Amino acid sequence: MVSFDRLVAFALVSLVLVVIPGPSVLFVIGRALAHGRRVALTSVAGNTLGSYVLVVAVALGVGPVVERSALLFAALKLAGAAYLVYLGVKALRHRGNLAMTPGDAGAARGALRTLGEGFVVGVSNPKTMVFYAAVLPQFVDRAAGHVTLQMLLLGLVFNAIALVSDSTMGLAAAAARSWFARSPRRLSLVGGAGGLAMIGLGVTVAATGRTD
Repeated sequence: MVSFDRLVAFALVSLVLVVIPGPSVLFVIGRALAHGRRVALTSVAGNTLGSYVLVVAVALGVGPVVERSALLFAALKLAGAAYLVYLGVKALRHRGNLAMTPGDAGAARGALRTLGEGFVVGVSNPKTMVFYAAVLPQFVDRAAGHVTLQMLLLGLVFNAIALVSDSTMGLAAAAARSWFARSPRRLSLVGGAGGLAMIGLGVTVAATGRTD
């Protein structure tokens, strides 16, 4: 299995990558601002599940295929970007409804639907797929055998770190949102800001990354 030294090294690299704001962090912050704490945390859970599906895909050999195929990479990237824009537009359209439940506007949302939305974003994140395909294998000790199990373990470590970090970000954003909830107008503006953040993220994901 993975040696302790490799595990610690991978955990440190993962921590550095996770704390740098990326698609997952911005997605969670946008959800927290638009809908509140419960939706943000449920979105984190869904995003983490989707991300780990990518780990399994890489461990089974799908990741390298996607990374080598410009067409598959582009399709995955654009699908994820389009979904983020869709969620952002929906948040903008319903921003006026947030003032109805200032404590936690996301409480009335279906938990399974929210979990599913987070899952789609997590599993369609092309940058995460490339990270798993290109970086994660570098910490595998092939001489020790059980390569697939090693990759699954490393992916679990990465996602555990991301789960804690993203949850913290979501809670912080939700706390700031609670302050704005004292004014329905301010709360509506925050909901709109969350929607715009997700739209901007979707456009960024579509415009960046591999183009060959």
